[in-house]
Amino acid sequence: MERLHLLSVALGLAALAGINLYLTVFATGLAIHYHWIILDPAYQSLTVLGDPVVIIVAGVLYLLEFFADKIPWVDSAWDAVHTVIRPIGGALLAIQVLGHSSPTMSVIVALLAGGTSLITHTAKTTTRLATNTSPEPFTNVALSFGEDVAVVSGLALIYHNPVVALVLFVLIIAAFVYFAPKILRALKARIWLVLQKLNWPAALNRSSTLPTELSPTLSAVFNRDNVLNETIAWAVPCISGRGRRIPANLFGALVATNEEAKKVTFVARRGVRPFLQTIDLDGSLVSHEPKFFSENLLILPAAGKGPKYLFLFPRSKAAFVEDIVAYLRERLNAPTFRDEPVASPMAVGGPTADI
Repeated sequence: MERLHLLSVALGLAALAGINLYLTVFATGLAIHYHWIILDPAYQSLTVLGDPVVIIVAGVLYLLEFFADKIPWVDSAWDAVHTVIRPIGGALLAIQVLGHSSPTMSVIVALLAGGTSLITHTAKTTTRLATNTSPEPFTNVALSFGEDVAVVSGLALIYHNPVVALVLFVLIIAAFVYFAPKILRALKARIWLVLQKLNWPAALNRSSTLPTELSPTLSAVFNRDNVLNETIAWAVPCISGRGRRIPANLFGALVATNEEAKKVTFVARRGVRPFLQTIDLDGSLVSHEPKFFSENLLILPAAGKGPKYLFLFPRSKAAFVEDIVAYLRERLNAPTFRDEPVASPMAVGGPTADI
């Protein structure tokens, strides 16, 4: 049981070090120095953290992190620098908990602790990167305070009941690993939209035509289900938004065909698997919603009930979104026939609706 407690304390400190190494050392050192906690004989090796020099150094570094953590993008730069520091610090803390243990045990615990710190550090870093795409700074401040509270609360739980703390940390890490693909997709989408906005400001002149070709990868996905050999009217790259039938943050393209004027298809790849969803526009409302980092295309049911779809385009493609909305509104308001292909108004220089 004593070994389990030692392992729980070691990995618990490593997990918290991945969130904020300096606060973990600083708070633990203060608690030991001022006897807020009484260390069991098994943990006497941690008394070094109560040394005034260790407390001062950790306190100064924590003070720097306290302010850096609350400034958008500065926090991400700080996290990038600590990608190596936090796992190493977590491993050293875990080894210090073991005291004079066997070399084999020290190596095993160091590897486990370093991996644990890296996982919690990655969770923090990805969350911060996703938050930094928001133009307001208040979320960063709230997250920073929340992380500090989590570290202090975690330390209290570790020293009160290390086994319960270990179980809780394992559950949190397992939840992160499960949701990591969704988090990373969202992060990738946000970063891409931000870079597109920085590199390609919103176009001032309207485009005369919409693109009509898919990339080779997406073309293979579309052609696999195109059993009727429908011809593409336009195909515009975009990112899927939140919806019940289409997972969010998939990089793909929205495709319209000449034969199915009241339908569009979203094609993408979900990991290594192809993804295709056809959307029936009959009885739907189509609108254009500009946002700070993206131009959004909304497809909503006119009756208020039914699936809702959201597609995100870079700010530089605002003209494309307007053209798509004009195209779809015209097709929804005019009857079409499957045996009569419909030409896009943009392709022949026709007028487009103002949004």
